[in-house]
Amino acid sequence: MTEWIDQQAVWEIVVVGLLAGAGLPALFAVGLRARRRLHPAFRPSRQSANPRMKRYGPSPVSRARIFSAIRMISSPSSAAR
Repeated sequence: MTEWIDQQAVWEIVVVGLLAGAGLPALFAVGLRARRRLHPAFRPSRQSANPRMKRYGPSPVSRARIFSAIRMISSPSSAAR
C-alpha cells in the first residue's frame, strides 16, 4: 500500500468491475442458450411454412415510417429560419 492509494482496494474494484461488467452478460447469454436447448418451445422449427419467405429487418411500411420520422427530426423547421 502506498501513502495515497490503497492498492488492495483498487484490485478489488477492478475484479468486481470485470465480473459484473463481463460476467453478468456472459451468464445471461449462457442461460438463454441453455433455455433454448432444454425447452422445446424455444427451439427453432426445422421447417418453416414457406422457406422462400424469409424476411430480415423491418417491413417496408415500418421502414418508411422510420425513414419519415428520421427526416422530420433531422430537417430544420421552417419556423427556425
